[in-house]
Amino acid sequence: MTLTRDDILGLTMPQVLQRRAEDHGARLALREKVRGLWRRTTWAEYFANARRAAIGLYAMGFRPGDRLAIASEDTPEWYYCDLAAQMLGGAGLGIYPTNPWPELQYVVRHSRARVIVCGDQEQTDKVLDAQANEGGLPDLERVICVDMKGMRSYDRAGLMSWDDLMALGDENEATHGAEVDRLIAGGKPDDTAIIVYTSGTTGMPKGAMLSHRNMLASACEISRIHGLDASCYSVLCYLPLCHVAERSFSLVQQLVTGCAVSFAESVDTVVVNLREIAPLGFLGVPRIWEKMQQSIEYRVRDTTPLQRRVYNATLTRGREIARRRLDNGGSFASLADRLAYFALWMVCFRSLQRFLGLNRVRTGFCGGASISEEVLLFFWTLGVPVFQIYGMTECAGASHTQRPGFTSLGSSGPNLACVEQTVASDGELLLKGDSCFQGYLFNDQATADAYAGGWLHTGDIVEIGEGGDTRVLDRKKDILITSGGKNITPSLIENALKDSPYIREAILLGDGRKFLAALIQIDLETTGKWAQANAIQYTTYRTLAENAAVRDLIAEEVSRVNARFARVENIRKFEILRKELDHDDGELTATMKVRRKAIETKFSAEIDIIYGSAA
Repeated sequence: MTLTRDDILGLTMPQVLQRRAEDHGARLALREKVRGLWRRTTWAEYFANARRAAIGLYAMGFRPGDRLAIASEDTPEWYYCDLAAQMLGGAGLGIYPTNPWPELQYVVRHSRARVIVCGDQEQTDKVLDAQANEGGLPDLERVICVDMKGMRSYDRAGLMSWDDLMALGDENEATHGAEVDRLIAGGKPDDTAIIVYTSGTTGMPKGAMLSHRNMLASACEISRIHGLDASCYSVLCYLPLCHVAERSFSLVQQLVTGCAVSFAESVDTVVVNLREIAPLGFLGVPRIWEKMQQSIEYRVRDTTPLQRRVYNATLTRGREIARRRLDNGGSFASLADRLAYFALWMVCFRSLQRFLGLNRVRTGFCGGASISEEVLLFFWTLGVPVFQIYGMTECAGASHTQRPGFTSLGSSGPNLACVEQTVASDGELLLKGDSCFQGYLFNDQATADAYAGGWLHTGDIVEIGEGGDTRVLDRKKDILITSGGKNITPSLIENALKDSPYIREAILLGDGRKFLAALIQIDLETTGKWAQANAIQYTTYRTLAENAAVRDLIAEEVSRVNARFARVENIRKFEILRKELDHDDGELTATMKVRRKAIETKFSAEIDIIYGSAA
């Protein structure tokens, strides 16, 4: 029996999983690479493993309303324990594997999690450090480790292996199995399912509580709009599952569509795994799409002069066709364009798609932050349709999506049918609807502020065009106002700078100042290759950043960007950062977003050099 959208919205995520297992239990659900071979898990095994984990947790005392934390890379066990907590009426919450122990300690303490599942020794050590340091983890009772390699000598109360948890589930099947089944059946769509901690760009992270209905409503709309189902959608799970985007577009979207999910070996092997799996759908954050584009450009530079001429000629012609296609809502504007693109595909684009592992992708998505229009245009030129989505943690990851008919570069498409939108007098986007979150865990004031006036305040300044097509201009708090009173949208200029292969990050300055300036982090890999090609010696990022020839190179890139903007939006001065921005140093969030206030404080000396008495 096929699950309809209405069926799904009346269920919880574990109930949807159970229905999938009952309806097509032998079908492929999950794939993970183990010792070089892909290990398959069926829907029946998927449900059984999550249920075994739930029985084990129940035997340990986990009860409705409790919270389970997960600190791990993406694995099937991540899915199992997340859904196991939900089966028992609890909620799962993720912690970035890159988080140092103080950040892990904050999330686990704030959430009052009773159980944490760790992927390996590294994550377990962070938990043990957090327990041993000031404040400890007073509510944490159990630490469960999936991969016990290197932990033979560990002897800590409350520490157990994942295999022990599953064995505990098997041992207690007769005792607690029926009660767990009762809890699964008794779950309600409006129960809290997951807690996602915000990235904390302006302060300590807040735990956004999202219900089953929140998550499923958003995923159902995305699948309806783009026609996703098990026959035309399969995904690679590689972004951190603690981020709402990966949770929504792999775990939840899988439940909605019945598709298969494959787990990447690591974020560094994404392109390799894409080639092996050739998924039908792919979600990428801007940095992933940018790196893919750069990988093509690196490859082309190492080819023969004839191959480079062919590439440049096909890209130029293809870009013209892609622009007309985007202006035409995603469809070819004419038969002539379709035939011309086919010729370009045969000559060049087919091999580039295969090189990236995107040759079977029917629907690509880009979300998580603003992205340069040129990057999206590049992939449409190759024939890979990439639809920009907009969302935030508090609206289950997606509230808007481009779609056939709405493919204008720079827009995020109309809002999903499960959310209403309006615009405040200052241009801020306001939302309400089924995918809007329940509130912040243990923070009633922040919840009240977020829902002031009955609408969810997104903090983003937007323009809404014909048909509800929404263009996000920038974060409300990031808009710069120069001393001359000119409002500047930083992201437009920063993205233009990051179009350069030599610029990894750019932070625009100028709020309350007489002119705009920028702090620039060079891309070590591409700038390093440029330096080698020009016989420029360097040993570290710093020596490269301080090289006069590199400064001249970046000055040319800044001039190129300035030519695209009005004079008042031109960057008059810049400084190249002498170190790479780092999450561990508090300069970036776990999702690699810049913490602007921290940057301005930490690099105040560079800012003083730029402005001096001109401030």
